[in-house]
Amino acid sequence: MFDLTGQKALVVGVANDQSIAYGCAKALRAQGADLAVTYLNDRAEPFVRPLAEALGATIIAPLDVCNAEQIDTLFLEITERWGKLDTLLHSIAFSRKDDLHGRVIDCSADGFGLAMDISVHSFLRLIKKAEPLMPEGGTCMTVSFMGAERVVENYGVMGPVKAALEAATRYAAAELGPKGISVHALSPGPLKTRAASGIAEFDELLNDAALRAPTHQLATIEDVGAYAAFLASREAFNVTGSVHMIDGGYSIVG
Repeated sequence: MFDLTGQKALVVGVANDQSIAYGCAKALRAQGADLAVTYLNDRAEPFVRPLAEALGATIIAPLDVCNAEQIDTLFLEITERWGKLDTLLHSIAFSRKDDLHGRVIDCSADGFGLAMDISVHSFLRLIKKAEPLMPEGGTCMTVSFMGAERVVENYGVMGPVKAALEAATRYAAAELGPKGISVHALSPGPLKTRAASGIAEFDELLNDAALRAPTHQLATIEDVGAYAAFLASREAFNVTGSVHMIDGGYSIVG
């Protein structure tokens, strides 16, 4: 893999040891990066803090991306402790259950706005905060899903939301490329995560993915982490703006 010694990485979205964000945090740390890891709230802290401590995270802090004060506090601590940031990994998404499980055309306006704010605009807010800390370049990553490109049964409103996230990734990459800051969307196939458990009939999607993927293997959080570590490295400095499929080839046949 790739040497990230001396790099500083912020990982947002760890909920437990099955989180994609946790797989990324492990891989970044294994390659030498120093970590800042966030947790959503007091209920999440007991699940996240032990994982972050085991990885030797320098910074462990609360972060609700709807709370501007918490964002400011987090980046102030990063600035004071590190003075820079090399990698931002954003792996959060949210939709109200009623909006997620219903038809897209029935999604409430406020529910659609909330899903977009937390799942998409929060990435842009964090990139904006990270930009001044990346004077020599850096890497910003988020997590998408194939439901952004085509209809996935029961994925509902998150399909349009992830499509917006991928579009935002491209525009941010174009705007920040001259500064040496790359922006990426990681798109793993179906994974068993807490967030995915909210999707109806998700077990059937997992089984179908394993059956139809050319490798006959589901992606793992370790697969995603390894790819993220590459994108965070200097070897990937000239790669930006893409949606990276990490799914055993499921997306080419699904």
